[in-house]
Amino acid sequence: MDFLPLFHNLKGREVLVIGGGEIALRKARLLSEAGAVLRVVAPEVEPELSELVQKGGGRTILRCYEPNDLAGCVLAIAATDDEPLNAQVSQDARALGMPVNVVDSPELCTVIFPAIVDRSPLMIAVSSGGDAPVLARLMRARIETWVPSVYGELAGLAKKFRSQVKARFADVQQRRVFWEEVFQGDVAERALAGQQQEAERLLVEKLSSAEPKSLGEVYLVGAGPGDPDLLTFRALRLMQQADVVLYDRLVAPAILDLCRRDADRIYVGKQRAAHAVPQDQINQLLVTLAKEGKRVLRLKGGDPFIFGRGGEEIEELAAHDVPFQVVPGITAASGCAAYAGIPLTHRDHAQSVRFVTGHLKDGSCDLPWSELVAPSQTLVFYMGLVGLPVICQQLIAHGRAADTPAALVQQGTTVNQRVFTGTLANLAERVASEEVQAPTLVIIGEVVQLREKLAWFEGAQNRDR
Repeated sequence: MDFLPLFHNLKGREVLVIGGGEIALRKARLLSEAGAVLRVVAPEVEPELSELVQKGGGRTILRCYEPNDLAGCVLAIAATDDEPLNAQVSQDARALGMPVNVVDSPELCTVIFPAIVDRSPLMIAVSSGGDAPVLARLMRARIETWVPSVYGELAGLAKKFRSQVKARFADVQQRRVFWEEVFQGDVAERALAGQQQEAERLLVEKLSSAEPKSLGEVYLVGAGPGDPDLLTFRALRLMQQADVVLYDRLVAPAILDLCRRDADRIYVGKQRAAHAVPQDQINQLLVTLAKEGKRVLRLKGGDPFIFGRGGEEIEELAAHDVPFQVVPGITAASGCAAYAGIPLTHRDHAQSVRFVTGHLKDGSCDLPWSELVAPSQTLVFYMGLVGLPVICQQLIAHGRAADTPAALVQQGTTVNQRVFTGTLANLAERVASEEVQAPTLVIIGEVVQLREKLAWFEGAQNRDR
C-alpha cells in the first residue's frame, strides 16, 4: 500500500493553492465543494478561479509564492507548470509537517487527489497512487454505473437514525449486525427504489422490534487452492461480514486480505507434526466465540470437507447448538490439476479419480496400496511431499508400472506455481534436488502426459523443472 486513503474535513479551514490557471481551478473546485476556504497565490489568476475564491470567503494574492504563505493553512496544493517552484512548495510544506499535493508529481506529494464518486454522505475514492490517473478515472466511471445516486439517500437515512440505533444497542457488534441487516433487506430495497417514506417506516418498525442477539454463527468457508479469483460469491460475502477469522497456513495472503479489515484474526495453522493450535482447541474456540455473539469465519484452504477437518469442527458446533454455514471451495486436486494442464479424468486415459491423503492421523503412510494400482485411475495425493518416495515405491511394489507418469504441483494456482513431472521411478529423485515448498499436490496416472499439450497457466515462474 503506497498511500493510506483518508478523508479530510476541510470545512472552514484554509487551504493554500499556488497557481492561477486551469489546473489550479480544477483542484479549487473540489476543495470548495468540501467547504475549504481558499487562499490562492499566483501572479495571474483566471477570473473563474477568482470568483470561486471570493464566493467561498477566501483570498486571492496576486504575486509569486513566498514560504510565509503556508502560515495558517492545513493543506498546500502546488498547481503550476514551474517545476522548481513546485519542488520548493513541497519542501517548505514538508518542513512544517503540512500535507502537500503537487499536481502530476507523485514523488513530491504526501497526499494525492483520488478520483471521486460522490454519493454524499457516501463517498468512494479511487487512486492509482498518481501512477495511472487515467486508469483511476476509468475505474471511477465504472463505479458510477454500479452505484446509483440514490445510495446517498440510503446513507442519509442511516445518518438520521444513527443515534437511535446506538441507544438501542449498547454493543458495537450488535449495532453492526443490525445495520448489515438493514442494508441488505427490505429497508434498503425501498430506499433504492425511491420509496423513502416507506423505507423510513420499515426502519422504525425494525428498530422497535429488534432484540440484541446473544448467539453468533460460524461460517466454515473453503478458500480454494490459492488464486483469489476462484473464491465463490458467497464465500466473499461471508468473509466481508465476519467479526473473527480463524485461518490456517494454506490460506493465501491475497485471500486473507479480502476479509473484513477490522475483523480479529487468529492463526490456527497446521504443519506436519507442528500444530499452532490443536484441533480440539480450535473446535472449542469456535464454540466459545460464537456463544459470545460473534460471527466467526473458519477459513480453510481448498474445500473444508476434503481433508480439511471440516466435519470434525461442525460436529462440535452441532453438539453445542451453534448455528453454522458451510461454503464449499475448489479443492486443491481440481484447482491445481486444472492450472497445471492435467485433466483428472479423460476418456482415453482415466475413467476414475481417487483423492488420497499423503499421511494418516497417526503420521504414517500406511495406505491400501492394492486398491490404488487399478488401471485407468488417476491418483491425487494431498500432503504427499514428505512421503513421496514411499508413495512411489509402494505403488511400484504393488503392481503399478514404474514408467507411470507422475507430477508434483507446488503452490498451485498462484504466481509461485511450479510443476515437476516425471514417472513413479524418478519423480521423487527429481523433486529431492529442488527446493520445493508446501503446499504441494501429487498427481499420478496416464493423464499427466497430457500436460505437455494442455499446460496453459505458464510463465517463467512455473515452467517444468
